[in-house]
Amino acid sequence: MQEDNKRREFIKKMAAASLSASATSIPVASFLGSCSRPVQKLASTADTVILLWMAGGMAHTETFDPKAYVPYEKGVESKRVLSTFPKIPTVVDGLHFSKGLESIAGVMDKGAIIRSYKSADLGHILHTRHQYHWHTCYEPPQSVQAPHIGAWIAKELGPKNPVIPPFIAMGQRFTVGEAEELKAFHSAGFLGTEFGPFLIPDPAGGLESVRPPKGMSLKRFEARYKLYKELADKSGFLKQGSDYQKESLMRSMEQSYRLLNSPEAKVFDLSQEPKEVYDTYNTGRFGLGCLLAKRLAQNGGRFISVSTEYEPFLGWDTHENGHIRAKKMKELVDRPIAQLIKDLDESGHLDRTLVILASEFSRDAIMEGRPGETVKDQVDQPDIIEDEKFYGMHRHFTDGSSILLWGGGVEKGLVYGKTADERPCSSVENPVVIDQVHQSIYHALGIHPETHYTIEGRPFYTTPDGQGKPILDLFGQPVGKS
Repeated sequence: MQEDNKRREFIKKMAAASLSASATSIPVASFLGSCSRPVQKLASTADTVILLWMAGGMAHTETFDPKAYVPYEKGVESKRVLSTFPKIPTVVDGLHFSKGLESIAGVMDKGAIIRSYKSADLGHILHTRHQYHWHTCYEPPQSVQAPHIGAWIAKELGPKNPVIPPFIAMGQRFTVGEAEELKAFHSAGFLGTEFGPFLIPDPAGGLESVRPPKGMSLKRFEARYKLYKELADKSGFLKQGSDYQKESLMRSMEQSYRLLNSPEAKVFDLSQEPKEVYDTYNTGRFGLGCLLAKRLAQNGGRFISVSTEYEPFLGWDTHENGHIRAKKMKELVDRPIAQLIKDLDESGHLDRTLVILASEFSRDAIMEGRPGETVKDQVDQPDIIEDEKFYGMHRHFTDGSSILLWGGGVEKGLVYGKTADERPCSSVENPVVIDQVHQSIYHALGIHPETHYTIEGRPFYTTPDGQGKPILDLFGQPVGKS
């Protein structure tokens, strides 16, 4: 009896916390019925988006935009080191990647590359600040909670499959450093809880994400679900909040319950894949995330992100041992990404699925930030390298980066933009900023560039002030016509 009371109290607190968060952190201005976005239906070239997120700052000169190769030897000058991997050819004439990315190089005839992405100047360079900016298109902090791009897409297009959550995010845990900052952009913001991410920290346990907790029967889970609904419905925590947000939270709960009871939940079960397919993808959590992304895209997923995961000083966050760590990260991502593209292409889904590979910024051995910018050096780099841990790209570099795209109407074999061949390896041709990236994605999906909602008495657009413009060259010709 005492144990049951504790469980009820726990559920009550969880309900209260959820409702309180949505009541206090979301503006309650005239949201409902205040949408003034144009109603014209635009042509589209994509229905689904997969974002492959290289969290932690992937160095462009070590991956998809290699420069002069300088092998390691004791006594080499740091300023000479531009790339620590030799170039390899891709299937696109004249396009080279760095060694270790042979598999992705083999599918570039199905995609395009932007080589001139410039991260914003946000003052202090911080991974989560730049990740917030990349995923929402808005610079932090904001007076309202800016929606993740996946939430915008979920809201505007809705689910492709009524059972599959329209926004699924995989691979990022929120028990690591800067967890609260990471949570800040994994949100639907003012759009409502129902459009927020369905979070799967470990894709290998994807099926567990849609099942009752271990040891709990379905009947017991259903009883708790009914209790949660009752508590949420009667809670007074939203009295000062928005009816819209309360209803959105309830719809979110109903969506989760519907998925739990659907036979389509088996899409999350990776054990259904043939062993040889599973083994091809299985380089770890990221690789299995790519496998689950494939299954979701083929079964009605709308927006799916797979992260290599940001955890300070791990993964792509190479503050030392840059070369060794970059080599390991390539082994993690190369094979599963290429297999994802091949499988989507062979199944006929790539044509309407836009796959994007990106990172918050790049890295350099010498420069922190960008030319002419005064920011604190976060890594000590000796002028002469006597230890291999200093060989590689360690400092944050925001003046040039690479973004890869496949499918979804993207021009095949296209190379857009250019960075300098000598340090600083900055964007020197067709520089691209985040507003253009977001609006290009919306363009492919047929979402009108003037889409916005009125929040706190002012319009809130998909890109700041509605000024973002798509990069039409990515699609060969304009596809969005009113």
